[in-house]
Amino acid sequence: MLGVFLMWLWLGKMTPDERADLWFNIKNANPLWIILSFIMSIFSHISRAYRWKFLLEPLGYKPKLGNSLAAVMTGYFANTFVLRSGEVLRAVAIKRTDTIPFDKAFGTVVSERIADLVMLLFVMVAAVSLQSAELIDYFKEEANPIPSIIGMAVLLISGIIALRILKKSSHPFILKIRTFGLGILDGVKSILNMKKNAAFIFHTLFIWTMYISMFWIVTLCVPGLQDISPGVTLAAFVIGAFSMSATNAGMGLYPLAMAAIFTFFGYAETDGDTFGGIIWGTQTIFNIVVGGSCALYTLVLNKR
Repeated sequence: MLGVFLMWLWLGKMTPDERADLWFNIKNANPLWIILSFIMSIFSHISRAYRWKFLLEPLGYKPKLGNSLAAVMTGYFANTFVLRSGEVLRAVAIKRTDTIPFDKAFGTVVSERIADLVMLLFVMVAAVSLQSAELIDYFKEEANPIPSIIGMAVLLISGIIALRILKKSSHPFILKIRTFGLGILDGVKSILNMKKNAAFIFHTLFIWTMYISMFWIVTLCVPGLQDISPGVTLAAFVIGAFSMSATNAGMGLYPLAMAAIFTFFGYAETDGDTFGGIIWGTQTIFNIVVGGSCALYTLVLNKR
């Protein structure tokens, strides 16, 4: 619902003429750059599916690359509609195709997300080093850390209480939860037991290189953004990454965030709207079509 509201807010802030200009700019974007961004996106998905195999191998599972890729795309499809549901559906999908226990598969997904968070932090450091003064001013104006701090404190306290209950209780239901949690923990710890650490790091770097490259190449579709600097590119990429994780696939928030960050750096708001609309729209369509087909295969048609 939040994504729908933000989408309404994004389009509602425009005049009829501005919406017409936005649609005109999107329709007339050079398809070559969009196709190249799709190719980079596909490469990143394949690499992610292959990287996931490194985490599952220490647990004794070797899924087929095609099944791993289908599970990854099923996750992207789910995230398009329900925030953070993709991680769960991805583990369900690989269980259906390769009989990998859900708890262990989900644990490896959590471990993978930790690796991705580390990469995002590296990109943030690079962005701040290139655009330090501007970004500090931006976060002072736009970001309020108090809700995040309160939320983290509540989660930490709740987690400590829950762990104490799980550790001491002998209730059958609690014992099942404890067993399930230990399975997830086994999956998370798989990153420490990998035999192919160098390959895992290579694919992690490759995935994020593709992410940034597909982000940058879409700026070539927008005449006003074709002279964008590396610092602004990375700063906008980071803001976009956070907006993608705040609503289901960045619905509504991603275009708003792109308009805000590019306007902050002195670009026209219409250019930010066009860029955000192209990236969010094309990737959402891709995830629905390809991810939906993979979800149909893994969750419905597969009989294992």
